[in-house]
Amino acid sequence: MNELNEKSLIRVAIADDHVLLRNALAGLINNSGHCKVIYEVSNGKELLQKIVDDNIPDIIILDLNMPEMDGYLTSVYLQEHHPEIKILMLTMYDSELILIRLLKAGVRGFMKKDVHPAEMIYAIQSVHENGFYYSAHTSSKLAGLFRDNDNNPTLNKIMMSETEIEFLKLCCTEMTYKEIASEMKINPRAIDGIRDTLFTRLDIKSRVGLAMYAIKHGVTTV
Repeated sequence: MNELNEKSLIRVAIADDHVLLRNALAGLINNSGHCKVIYEVSNGKELLQKIVDDNIPDIIILDLNMPEMDGYLTSVYLQEHHPEIKILMLTMYDSELILIRLLKAGVRGFMKKDVHPAEMIYAIQSVHENGFYYSAHTSSKLAGLFRDNDNNPTLNKIMMSETEIEFLKLCCTEMTYKEIASEMKINPRAIDGIRDTLFTRLDIKSRVGLAMYAIKHGVTTV
């Protein structure tokens, strides 16, 4: 490939802790003729160490669930410090809670992990050229979410603060509520208030129910 063609390729970085999947994605992208992978990493922390002034990708494909620094936290950082980089999120989850949270974090498109190779290349090109990519399934979910949103119970349920999200994550641990309060650096009574608010909003009656909701909607993994 000559230098002119090399410069026209979309520069892609991949962050995913599954080595086989990451290598397979890189192979497909490099063989597409439209893109090239400039580096692969295992998590968001490694990714941020790679991003220097002369090594900035056009697009980053992020796995949502990674150790050290997950896809959400990485997206928040990139939106603040490198808004020129477009993010495609790779995830097994497509709940409304996840979609809204990631959109707020600056994510430009979503791909399920079972995406067809041709669709993946199309998604990369679409994000690069148009600024976004949503599959028909994702578009349908988002359209339904914002239709008649004044009386939309689903939208009311998923509009959570970061404090509530953190509480949901910690509910999936063996910490007591008192230990959760200490970890979050807030008053134990405030923890009771967050818990009771979520019980009412989500129509859940126990901590086990909160943990099951968090896992089902991709807030945390087991």
